[in-house]
Parts: sequence; structure tokens; C-alpha cells
Amino acid sequence: MKKVSLTGIKPTGSLHIGNYFGAIKPALDLSQTYDARYFIADYHALNSLKDPAELDICIREVAAGWLAAGLDTEKVFFYRQSSIPEVFELTTMLMAFTAKGLMNRAHAYKAALQENQAKGDDHDAGINMGLFTYPVLMAADILLFNSDAVPVGRDQVQHIEMAQDIAQAVNANYKEEVLKVPQAVVTESVAVVPGLDGRKMSKSYNNTIPLFIPEEQLHKLIMRIVTNSQAVEEPKDPDTSQIFLLYKLFASQQEQDDLAKRYRAGGMGWGEAKKELFRVVNRELSPMREKFNAYFNDRKELARILEAGADKARAIAADTLKRFRKIAGID
Repeated sequence: MKKVSLTGIKPTGSLHIGNYFGAIKPALDLSQTYDARYFIADYHALNSLKDPAELDICIREVAAGWLAAGLDTEKVFFYRQSSIPEVFELTTMLMAFTAKGLMNRAHAYKAALQENQAKGDDHDAGINMGLFTYPVLMAADILLFNSDAVPVGRDQVQHIEMAQDIAQAVNANYKEEVLKVPQAVVTESVAVVPGLDGRKMSKSYNNTIPLFIPEEQLHKLIMRIVTNSQAVEEPKDPDTSQIFLLYKLFASQQEQDDLAKRYRAGGMGWGEAKKELFRVVNRELSPMREKFNAYFNDRKELARILEAGADKARAIAADTLKRFRKIAGID
């Protein structure tokens, strides 16, 4: 019997190439060896995204993006968090086993406190209870589905550790395994994708290349990548070029070897290197772009897919909650 992996995707902006190689592809690869559950964390997004029209667009973009990237809903569960009411009942129950001190140590909450202190504001200014209790809701997302593994970046391991603490508190109280204790899966080999300015590709740096922008816009963005002032005739080091680092993500080994030789031999300018990068990027993204647009513009089909996933997910969620309620004496 396969172990269970779970991945939550917060809909807070357009997917970009960094998301694709840093999160989407590793998560989809994991689904080959695990029973995978993927959910759109729309209630988590409410902590920072209050505009309903914008949230709706973000949810549709994330759903269409993951489907376009190859998520197979015949093999995995794919659903909206808000479609699983058991998540919120479990969250309420877990609150009774969660120490406030544990929440005080959450990275997001501490960062918000420090920002307020730096500005001289009241320590809790602008901090809502959604942010403060975020780790409990995340624990419910994970524990409800008997998750064995949760793939995360190293900066998110704390959330899984908190879910472990909460599950262990429940199990210790009732002296049996009411909730399965999950483990974090950190993929060390995930590539750090460089952005337009050479720094890590990130929305916070405004240096991203969106996954599904039209071909013409993709070309313009790639031609804007920052380079050094080396002349055309000068040899160039592919290992220190962000253009080549991006190229490696999309090109075959033979293409990488051939372009590296051209870099080192000299005679190729940065404009030509960018055109070659655009060729391989567009080659991979064009089919996904077509699928994305089809899914994004078909609201009924997207809703059908997510509702079908929610129906399957709720069957598992109901079993977990029923077991917990019975053991807690409130069945």
C-alpha cells in the first residue's frame, strides 16, 4: 500500500517558472510513488487577499496551472480547501490541544511582530487571528488525510513540526494513535531558479517569468534578463550565466553541451544567447499555455474537476473526523 503525500497550494498570484521547477514538478514527481492529495488553500489565502474578484482569479489560475502542468486527477485528489467542511471541524478540535506558546513561535507571526516593533507600532497591529492560528489550520489540512509525507521547502519545515506536535498531543491524551504523525519531505536538489535580475526568482523581487504569458510577452521578458558587459567576441562562462542556468532547466543534455561550447569559444553575444533561451523555454511552455488557457476559461469544467476531487477527499476526511469524535466522546 502506497504512503500518502499531501501538498497545499496557496492562491496568491500567478505561477512562474520558479514555482514550476521549485514546487510543481517535484510534487508531481512525488505522486508517482505516493497516493497524492493536492488542495488549493483558499482559506489560507484570505489572511492576505481580501478582494473577492482577485481571489477568484488566483484560484482559477492555480487550478488551471497545475492541471496544465500535468496533474492527473484520475490518479490524485485535487480539491479546494473550502470544499471540505471537515477541515474546519478538525481545526476547532485541534485548538483544544494546541498550546498558545507554540503559536507564539510560528515564523509568520514572529515576523509580523518584529515588523511592527521596527516601525514602532503596537505589537499586534494588523495581525488577525487567521495569521496567528495559521499553523493549526495547516495541521488540520495535513492530519485529516492521514498524510505520511508533506513536501516543503526548508523554510516551511516548522509547519510540519507543529502538525507533529499537535498530533502527538492528541495521541498522548487518548493513549492511542488517533491521528497519524506526518513527516516533512525536503528536496535538497530542487534548483534555485534565477530571475530576470540574477537573484532567486520571486514575486517579492518582481523578477519573475510567469508560466503562461503569451509568446510575445515571454520573448520580451527573456530579452530583459540582466547580463554583464562582455563583448560578443569574448569567451563567456556558462556556469556563471543566469541565462545558461535557465537554459539548463529546459534544454536537453546535448543542447546544453553544444551551447556551453559556444559560450566558451566566444563569438556569441548575450542577445543571441537569450534568443536560444527563448526557443527552448517556449518549446516546453507552449503546450502548457494552450491547456492553461482552455482550463482557465472553462469555469464549469474547472468546478467539475475540483468538486469531483472534493467528493473523494471528503470520504477520507469523514472517516478521520468520525474516529476522533468517537474517541473524544462527542460522537
